Amino acid sequence: MTAKIYYDNDADLSLLEGKTVAILGYGSQGHAHALNLRDSGVNVIVAQRPGGANYEAAKRDGFEPLSIEEAVQQGDLVNILLPDEVQADIYRQHVRPHLKPGKLLMCSHGFNVHFGQIEPPEGVDVVLVAPKGPGHLVRSEYVRGAGVPCLIATNEGASEESFRLGLAYAKGIGGTRAGVLQTTFAEETETDLFGEQVVLCGGVSHLILAAFETLVEAGYQPEMAYFECLHELKLIVDLFYEGGLSYMRYSVSNTAEYGDYTRGPRVINQQVRQEMKRILQEVQSGQFAREWILENKANAPAFKAMRRRQRQHLIEQVGRRLRELMPWIEDKKVE
Repeated sequence: MTAKIYYDNDADLSLLEGKTVAILGYGSQGHAHALNLRDSGVNVIVAQRPGGANYEAAKRDGFEPLSIEEAVQQGDLVNILLPDEVQADIYRQHVRPHLKPGKLLMCSHGFNVHFGQIEPPEGVDVVLVAPKGPGHLVRSEYVRGAGVPCLIATNEGASEESFRLGLAYAKGIGGTRAGVLQTTFAEETETDLFGEQVVLCGGVSHLILAAFETLVEAGYQPEMAYFECLHELKLIVDLFYEGGLSYMRYSVSNTAEYGDYTRGPRVINQQVRQEMKRILQEVQSGQFAREWILENKANAPAFKAMRRRQRQHLIEQVGRRLRELMPWIEDKKVE
């Protein structure tokens, strides 16, 4: 089934006239949404706790950050743009008590709504507007007159008016310039988690680590392993990004293309695909969500330990040394 796509002519920005949009959180997505909406003529307020870099950024950008309670009280559309793991508690303590019938609750990732951590009160619809790109890209594309494609979804029973307001919001951040694809909370959440776990984050990072360790254990220099298994990956991903798998295969050598066809399926084999299906089932059943929610309720001890171990891996040490030899790379240090 092909997704329905909405463009500028399908959305009416005037629906936001006389309304106030409250952006909760001034991080990657929050700052981009707030600035783009304001530049589109929408009345925007921002909630951001004092004392951090995001608070100072909001001030520099001309906003007067409010508390969450104040922003929710004043906002007609309230978009929660905070990390998944903190949304539920903040919603219950600071958002839910101030959501009156007729307000529109929004988000850019459906995790907490889909898995029941955020339940809107009677008379409040929920709309998801999710740009398919990081906040800095949402902002830079808008500034140059373009936009980043977005997804849009509403909760069960939401009104047509709420959907149209969501489309107007998407237009305000530039999404309808590129196209807004209609989806559901379940589809957006489950495909997003699956993609992160088996390809974009989990799959790619552990493929890199396994290949790096295989070469080092075979006696090759770790610097050579780093170049071949991590550094050059950007060249290939850029080709994917620009023209898909076919363009990558067209651009590389015939030797590399032959190796792709004949050896790739031996690495990503039927056993790997079966594991992907198990991971998808864990996402769909809510098993992963329960695990992540409980991990955070315990102050994330396993998560922090895994993060610490991975940052100490040999590939990270080698990478830091090699990036110092390449001044054209702005080395991003993580403490």
